[in-house]
Amino acid sequence: MSLDSFIAGLPKAELHVHHVGSASPRAVAELAARHAGDTPVPTDAAQLAEYFTFTDFAHFIEVYLSVVDLLRTPEDLWTLTYEVARDLVGQNVRYAELTMTPYTSIVRGIAAEAYVEAIEDARRTAERDLGLSLRWCFDIPGESGLEAADVTLDTALRLRPDGLVSFGLGGPEIGVPRPQFAPHFEQAIAAGLRSVPHAGESTGPETIWDAIRHLRAERIGHGIAAAEDPELLAYLAEHRIALEVCPTSNVRTRSTPSLDEHPLPALVAAGVPVTINSDDPPMFETTLNNEYAVAAELLGLDERGIADLARAAVRASFAPGDVRTRLLREIDSHAG
Repeated sequence: MSLDSFIAGLPKAELHVHHVGSASPRAVAELAARHAGDTPVPTDAAQLAEYFTFTDFAHFIEVYLSVVDLLRTPEDLWTLTYEVARDLVGQNVRYAELTMTPYTSIVRGIAAEAYVEAIEDARRTAERDLGLSLRWCFDIPGESGLEAADVTLDTALRLRPDGLVSFGLGGPEIGVPRPQFAPHFEQAIAAGLRSVPHAGESTGPETIWDAIRHLRAERIGHGIAAAEDPELLAYLAEHRIALEVCPTSNVRTRSTPSLDEHPLPALVAAGVPVTINSDDPPMFETTLNNEYAVAAELLGLDERGIADLARAAVRASFAPGDVRTRLLREIDSHAG
């Protein structure tokens, strides 16, 4: 069996993938056609590849939000959520924690209650039809400030959907200090949600320290800048704080110059727990399977090492115990 075939058949958990960023070109083009004349997003799927070519992280956010703007009804949300689930299952993903940003839909006129109802119905339907165990991370779009944090926290705690397991912080890191969101994370953690902020993607190690000290991070979204700080590497390794690493994303957003220069090998060499993820796969012309292949190349892994990466994601997940046990058993069976 080739490594690509082994990866394709490997049961997997995906821990860092964004709802809107997972919209396939076909789905984006269909939504753009619904709102033709009122969006800069191309309606031709072929033109989307050029549209999704980013000059820097700020440009990526600008394009990302133009796709967010295509989600104007609960039906749009349901359709996208179910289609994302279908795409994940097509890669043998058995469990996924999908990062949702309720604020960007609520501020565009979809009521919080309707938002939650749509995604929860899609989640339950995907579990019934596709066998995918899907959970949510509700994240604050940091660029929208404390108002967005208030709305995100209110939606999470007042409506508390069954699929919600964690509380996050996304968007640009530059100019968005992590400590300002500490009260929101304290309330989320007190209510039983897990802390998974983005940090150290487009900024340095200090952002990661802030996420740990002020937001009590249990996992870090990206976190690749940790490679610049030996003390931080040692802390992450000692406290088993996993990084959600997305190699192709880091190159496409210019957070790292090239895959050859990606710090993944340094993180692993330091003993830091890492998981492999896809972030915004269609926008970055990648898949989770491809990210596993990239990681295997960077780390020089054989089938056994690739299976260990899949196990690491399960262990770092917030999946229920029975789901974790079943998925680990499936990985063992595939790995022989």
